[in-house]
Amino acid sequence: MALLRSAFIALSRNRRLRRFSERSSIGTKLSSRFVAGMEIEDALRVAEAVNKQGMAVSLDSLGESVTSEAEAHRAADIYHKLLDAIAARKLNANVSVKLTQMGLELDRGLAESIAQNLTEHAASFGNFVRIDMEDSSLTQVTIEMVRRIHARPGLSGAIGTVIQAYLYRSEADIAQLVSDGIRIRLCKGAYKEPASVAFPKKADVDANYVRLTGILLESPVYHGIATHDVNMIAATKAFAREHKIDAGRYEFQMLYGVRRDLQRDLVREGFNMRVYVPFGREWYPYFMRRLAERPANVFFIAKNMLRN
Repeated sequence: MALLRSAFIALSRNRRLRRFSERSSIGTKLSSRFVAGMEIEDALRVAEAVNKQGMAVSLDSLGESVTSEAEAHRAADIYHKLLDAIAARKLNANVSVKLTQMGLELDRGLAESIAQNLTEHAASFGNFVRIDMEDSSLTQVTIEMVRRIHARPGLSGAIGTVIQAYLYRSEADIAQLVSDGIRIRLCKGAYKEPASVAFPKKADVDANYVRLTGILLESPVYHGIATHDVNMIAATKAFAREHKIDAGRYEFQMLYGVRRDLQRDLVREGFNMRVYVPFGREWYPYFMRRLAERPANVFFIAKNMLRN
């Protein structure tokens, strides 16, 4: 399984295969399980459908490192349009943004300015921007930027970020973010990291995830527990019961197209659920990371392709 994971992560960086996949009809069909569509309207249509099932949404316009300031502003414009549409259609949705898509690797000042503008736009509607976490080389700059924007007048509570449980530093990062009142989305982590910065063994990642979940649930801030792992979900429920933490104080989060049965079950049980809905033409790296996280998805997709 570890070999498959490494293979899919390597494939996610293959530019030739990416170009072919993103331009082919079969690639688009393959990606449809995990990607809502290519255009803004596709994402909004899915968000409405998910809302009707009693679940909130986080919309993500796919794309990572940009190569020019113009590209960064074009990427940001999609998010501004999303925020306007969410408000106009009264959707229960927020947005998830990658800083490299906003120009972080070109100019940190550019990325921070764009992220702040998006947060101001979201705050004007009483909405929220989630800054996604990327690989560990960007963890510190991401946290620093989120903290600075959150501290600006009128933006408290309008921006949050993601913490990855496989990193050794995550407990200290959570303590700092929670002390600032910043909302956190806790996940295990989807990038291949060296043992010098991340737990190499799944059992250790799981144990840290459970420990960090407890810290988040006991804090006064509303956080997202992002997992498809039934053991992590059971541990979250057990901790909340034991410490008399109301289910309304946090939410579970899952990816679009992954464990839909479990998403519906949690809603029926009275838990808050948010579905992360990605869309856009630059879907290939995201799609390959989903296969890396759970290689069983390959067989699921193949089975459904054969049915059609």
